Amino acid sequence: METKLLTASPQAIEEAARLLRAGETVGIPTETVYGLAADATNSAAVKKIFEAKGRPQDNPLIVHISCMEELDRVVRRIPQETYQLAQAFWPGPLTIIMEKSDAIPGTTSAGLDTVAVRMPSHPVAREIIRASGLPLAAPSANLSGLPSPTTAEHTFRDLKGRVPLIIDGGPCSVGVESTVITVAGDKPTLLRPGYITKEQLEAALGREVALSSAILNKLADGEVAASPGMKYKHYSPRANVIILKGSFEAYRAYLASHAQDGAFAMCYEGEEALLDLPCIPCGRADDPASQAHALFAALREADDRNAKVVYAHCPAQDGLSMAVYNRLIRAAAFQVVEL
Repeated sequence: METKLLTASPQAIEEAARLLRAGETVGIPTETVYGLAADATNSAAVKKIFEAKGRPQDNPLIVHISCMEELDRVVRRIPQETYQLAQAFWPGPLTIIMEKSDAIPGTTSAGLDTVAVRMPSHPVAREIIRASGLPLAAPSANLSGLPSPTTAEHTFRDLKGRVPLIIDGGPCSVGVESTVITVAGDKPTLLRPGYITKEQLEAALGREVALSSAILNKLADGEVAASPGMKYKHYSPRANVIILKGSFEAYRAYLASHAQDGAFAMCYEGEEALLDLPCIPCGRADDPASQAHALFAALREADDRNAKVVYAHCPAQDGLSMAVYNRLIRAAAFQVVEL
């Protein structure tokens, strides 16, 4: 299959919409990461997403809409909490899980009776949704398990020959996937952290938001993934990622004693000159937003530089830093060394 890479334009958006209406897949930009989109109501089209990514079909997909008027088509009912969250954060990097409508096949929801929905803020994504007239299922546009793509070039590298079209809308502004909250149960529960933090969600709802244990830990044996991003190993480069948890001095000393061919330090900007290993900077130590923006590109750089092992300095685990830690610990398959 030939894969076209087109810069976003009215003509490119119409081409994307035409392909989506025909049951094809298209790589699209969002503010979080690039997504691989297909008609969320078309089971055959959604199966093409899994085939292109090499992704297991037991992982639910997020359905993307362009406005609130489109929500009734994909959910059975709209809880009051959804209106509160939408008013605060939509369009934007927040996914809300609700009871699905009959229009959403089990292929999209991984057999669950709920569906994950978000309204992206990226103007190109919303234009493609509007032009297609469809709710779009769109997981990250990477080969399954690899770091998510934050540029069209990342997407093209992974999916060349697997999809007919990728739309280049520039680099993603956020850099990690959306926050996922479920309002389908008795208590709103955060299932995947992202740019929208637990504290912001609680402020918008005026009540406590529970925290899924799967955010910082492995899913229990037999536990079903209620949200994308809950799998054991995910977002991972070919290199072996190991998280080092401790002070910078302890991190520096550990690296000095583990210098070897193919070993790299994933550190923060400005620390490179203080470390003995070749470095891959990942944002600034005092700026979680810059870490989130840089994380997946840094993991891809590790492969570009033929790293065998990457020693990542552990980020914090609260606020936006929780999203960075959540992605990194899955990239590391939960390998954490306490210093």
